[in-house]
Amino acid sequence: MCFAIPSRIVALNSNAQIARIDTLGREREVSVHLITEPLAIGDYLLIQSGFAMEKITTERALDSLALYRELIQEMERGEA
Repeated sequence: MCFAIPSRIVALNSNAQIARIDTLGREREVSVHLITEPLAIGDYLLIQSGFAMEKITTERALDSLALYRELIQEMERGEA
């Protein structure tokens, strides 16, 4: 199973079809050539193996991130 954690675009190079994303505080570059929708800094993406697979709404991303943060806290406390 693979988890797709919502990642926020922090920089975008449209010519190279590369986005710099932030995933729970870690930044990396991913390919966005599979996304047909317009992209902008601040948009949220789901990433799989270095490729953006889907653009998602901010609301959906923030809801999902809240659940991930809750799970991380439970794991740190040894509750999960």
